[in-house]
Amino acid sequence: MYAHDNERLKNDIRSWAAENGRDRTALIPLLQKVQGKYSQISDYAMQVIADQLDIHPVEVYGVTSFYSFLDYAPKGRFVLRLCQTISCDMDGKDRVARQLENDLGIRFGETTPDGKFTLEWANCLGMCDQGPALLVNDAIHTRVTAEKVHLIVEECRKTFGIYAVEAREGF
Repeated sequence: MYAHDNERLKNDIRSWAAENGRDRTALIPLLQKVQGKYSQISDYAMQVIADQLDIHPVEVYGVTSFYSFLDYAPKGRFVLRLCQTISCDMDGKDRVARQLENDLGIRFGETTPDGKFTLEWANCLGMCDQGPALLVNDAIHTRVTAEKVHLIVEECRKTFGIYAVEAREGF
């Protein structure tokens, strides 16, 4: 990260802290906002959040490392999480997983070289009666088949163009 990027990150966190409050109850919302905008929660971001909330940085790190939906490693613009419960397994999760890996060219736990997609497992998405379930960022897809994987991935690729323009324009 460049110095101007750090300054922008610091200003964003200050602004979000002003909106969400400066106590421990604002920790997860701040982490989610950083993750959403910057695709990761860097050491620098954790320090700034700790400063804003007047807590020790190890507390911020502890929360970040505990929750699987927060990450200090870079993730793709689209994070695809496939449910790996037994009910999704019985509904054809393995075929969906293979298709995701084939369409994206990566394995679970990896991010595409272009930074567009990250593929992860989820322990439960709470959709056991509608499996296999796939979470794409905040959007849930149910009864996913290998055929539906193509449509979901293509929709993400189309949408990525919109995000790329917004990022260049500073949104």
